[in-house]
Amino acid sequence: MTTLFRSLRTLNHILEISASILASTIAGVMVLALTASAITRYISGTGYDWFIELPPALVPWLVFPLLGPLLRSGAHIQVDLMPNLLTGQKLLLMRLFVFSIMLVGAVIFFIAGNEAVALFRRLGQLMELEIELPIWWMYLAFPTGFAILFLFALELFLETLAELVKAKENM
Repeated sequence: MTTLFRSLRTLNHILEISASILASTIAGVMVLALTASAITRYISGTGYDWFIELPPALVPWLVFPLLGPLLRSGAHIQVDLMPNLLTGQKLLLMRLFVFSIMLVGAVIFFIAGNEAVALFRRLGQLMELEIELPIWWMYLAFPTGFAILFLFALELFLETLAELVKAKENM
């Protein structure tokens, strides 16, 4: 179990760094695209549509791969009523329940995301930008993000389970 947990934690650390680099790069590209759009419109009087249309198309790749790292760091949206009321084993049991729900949800959304990607690949639709990009590239962020979320939720589930076992042994 510890070897699996250590391997999962190492993989998630690599994914966290990769997702952070991807998010930073995308944020930079979005800012540069909008800045370039404003500059070209100011200088020439006309702009390139893809400068304006690119940032919204990149938003899924900014958001979904960060789901897992945000969950691990505690920055993911959460309701903090019950954690403030519960302590000890009850808190650990609640966290196990939450992480198990997240695991199930991540699998469901991963499958749905894969189906959407497959559909848009078969349809061959392209984004309506000046640069023609397959629309499935944008939808690929969904299953990618939920696969990453699954791995991070699994890590947190196993970590919480180990804490619960340790707490029961200390009783």
